[in-house]
Amino acid sequence: MAYVISDECISCGACESACPVSAISQGDDRYVIDADTCIECGACEGACPVGAPVQG
Repeated sequence: MAYVISDECISCGACESACPVSAISQGDDRYVIDADTCIECGACEGACPVGAPVQG
């Protein structure tokens, strides 16, 4: 199951740079993960200072 970014996101961008397949981009109010591109590696989860990326 692909990762999603929760409301805890502070829009710091740490997850975007950590993603090896560029599945993360800036959304309207927080970063978003493209579920079709996400390979479920967990790199975003480890890079996020507030734990916003979670398996959806």
